[in-house]
Amino acid sequence: MKTAVGISLGAGRHNFEFETDFLGERLKVWRLGTDGSTTKAVKLLKAWNQNADAIGLGAVKDSYRPASRRVIEEDVARMTRVVTRIPVTTGERLVDILQEWAVRHVQNTLGSYFSNANVLFFSGTSNLKLAQTMHEYTQNVAFADPLLRLGVPKLLTSLEALQLYAGGAHRVLEWALPGLTSSETVKDLNRYMLRKAIHEATVVVAPVHELDDFEPEDLAGKTIVTSTVNDERMEMFKEKGVAMVVDGSPFLFGHVLAPSLLDAMIIAATGRNPAELLEDDYLEIITEVQAEPRILYPGGFKRVNRFAFVIHPLSQEYFKKVKPIEMLSYVSPPIFMDTLEKAMAYMPPFVYSKVTGIKSPTGVEAEGWLISVGGTPKEIMSHDPEFTYRRLLEAASIAKQLGAQIMGLGAFTKVVGDAGATVAKRAPLPITTGNSYSASGALWAAHDALLRLRLVPKPAPGEKMAMKAMVVGATGAIGSVCARLLAMVAEEVTMVSPETAKLLSLKQSILRDTPDARLFLASRADKDIAGMDMIVTATSGAGKKILDIMKVKPGCVITDVARPLDLPPSEVAKRPDVLVIESGEILLPGQVRMKNIGLPENVAYACLAETIVLALEGKFESFTVGRNIEWEKVREIYRLGVKHGMKLAAISGVNGPYSDEDIERVRELALAARARAAAPLEPAKAAPRARKTTAPRPRARKASR
Repeated sequence: MKTAVGISLGAGRHNFEFETDFLGERLKVWRLGTDGSTTKAVKLLKAWNQNADAIGLGAVKDSYRPASRRVIEEDVARMTRVVTRIPVTTGERLVDILQEWAVRHVQNTLGSYFSNANVLFFSGTSNLKLAQTMHEYTQNVAFADPLLRLGVPKLLTSLEALQLYAGGAHRVLEWALPGLTSSETVKDLNRYMLRKAIHEATVVVAPVHELDDFEPEDLAGKTIVTSTVNDERMEMFKEKGVAMVVDGSPFLFGHVLAPSLLDAMIIAATGRNPAELLEDDYLEIITEVQAEPRILYPGGFKRVNRFAFVIHPLSQEYFKKVKPIEMLSYVSPPIFMDTLEKAMAYMPPFVYSKVTGIKSPTGVEAEGWLISVGGTPKEIMSHDPEFTYRRLLEAASIAKQLGAQIMGLGAFTKVVGDAGATVAKRAPLPITTGNSYSASGALWAAHDALLRLRLVPKPAPGEKMAMKAMVVGATGAIGSVCARLLAMVAEEVTMVSPETAKLLSLKQSILRDTPDARLFLASRADKDIAGMDMIVTATSGAGKKILDIMKVKPGCVITDVARPLDLPPSEVAKRPDVLVIESGEILLPGQVRMKNIGLPENVAYACLAETIVLALEGKFESFTVGRNIEWEKVREIYRLGVKHGMKLAAISGVNGPYSDEDIERVRELALAARARAAAPLEPAKAAPRARKTTAPRPRARKASR
């Protein structure tokens, strides 16, 4: 029987021993901890030098502090020198293989888990191979080597800087700063910088013992990449709120085996020196013993994905939310606000709000950032598209640095130029305009409103709804999808756009998919507007008058998808018997915390909700870009939204959400207006008409509607 011994500078209370068949040999395995005593470790090494076939040395001890890395290296060199008869290993090569495999395993199994994550390495020089692997998935890496190794209050913030440091630059610093780094002030500064770096990171790569002294406010929600996590440490991580632990050390033979001990077992069983073992040998052995990385959730399954979303002010009024500007607007001439509006368009993007608290029923969470660009719709449309592209790419760069895995474009930022296609090609992370969910949300809200008004009869199963619908801006990105979907459910659909050739093409395309659709085309909305039960406005008119609300049928549901709105509050107020909806806002799952964006708590615009749905699903791709939206994606985003707990928010108008009483009041006013329109005229005025037709027949037709 051969013997493999693991001597660890960790706690002795975790000692174990077992016998097993391993790689064709009967093997006796010991794990011996020395409670941080290098003296005891040296005695054990000398003793087992005569009695074992291989020794694995766990070269870190629980009592070491991060600033003592040079001491660790000196201790390792001193201890290994006493072993002269048999091979001794620290398992460094196996650590590299197992940890790299663990990271790739997580990325493949969980899908883009480390993509664009903010990763902090306590030591990049000790994990250089792992750092190179992580850099394949994210460039947001930081290394604490100067801070923890030399006591210099500095982090390395790129792989290139780490490689320069590892190549020997740190030696110069080591000679120059022997006394300065020992002061208590510098130690406190270093401690502060390390905690700050942990707070900013989403992933921390560190030896497990070096995390013992950090508090829940430091580690809560973090992913830890480490090695040899036992049950005691798992309980500690649970108490500190750690979200996930990625452990490269396999669980074999009933124990978590440290890489140094596993390497000693391999050396003992094969009878080969460490230098004789090749990478192929390790691959074959790992496969044979079925060793696998461990993905551990201390407090139960938790995953947090990250997004960013671009917003911008919709008018000069939004600038007045800043108190000094509001005060100045009262005493300054009108040109002041005009000048400010022009100047703000050139302002660099900035983070307006952090968004947290979004939680899917699946258990996945999402957090993100609202990033503002300063241009109003007027300013955005007055510049060439490249002007806005530059600002959006700056916003994408900020989003990437924050750790976002996907970015959405809101309001007019998704209208400019080619509707996000160019930005998606140039941006360092996936882009979506949200137009698929905007189209879905618009019709979702309109359908719900129609049902609540009860002015259009419910269709029988498999039949279309007995209504006439109109889409204003039908050749646009959202409008074309709305027209496609309405053609499948409504008896008649009128598509309105000044782009007549595109209208003809759109009609032809819809009829290929829905041959029984009844489609009508118009270049102006006012021509057929009086007979419509539902109207969707999806233009990019930037405040231009799109339709005459006074001509709309009483009880009509108007869903205004445009931003800015096609129908301002002053227009809506003229028709209390018409239900005007500000598109379909979405109620987000969880307890959402973010700054006010003009909507009720937990409610988001559908375009923002699309970005959040994609983040929750882990679908980090440019989902909706360009002017041609695929209706299959509209259906898919609706399905994914339902999966992740998205609901239609309370139907909102220009003055806020509609209550049941508000909708009932619109219904009553609409019925009264229809009754007045259907009533017979006074005899003196009705006489000429009576000779041509009788009143009962048209009344009967209207009653049937």
